[in-house]
Amino acid sequence: MFRDIGAPGLIVLILGALLIFGPKRLPELGESIGKMIREFKKSVSGIDLEKDENKNIEEKKEEK
Repeated sequence: MFRDIGAPGLIVLILGALLIFGPKRLPELGESIGKMIREFKKSVSGIDLEKDENKNIEEKKEEK
C-alpha cells in the first residue's frame, strides 16, 4: 500500500500532518505513535515466547 509513495508523496503527507495537527502537537503525536509501536512489538514477541515455552513443556511431557 505505501510502497509507491516516494519522496514527493512523503513530503505531501508531512505537510498535511503539519496543517492538521500543527507544529506543537506533531512531536507529541510522533512520540505516542512510537510508544504504541514499541508496546505492540513487545506484546507480539511475548506471545511468541509463550508459544515456545508451551511447546517446550509439551515436548518434555511427551518424553516422559
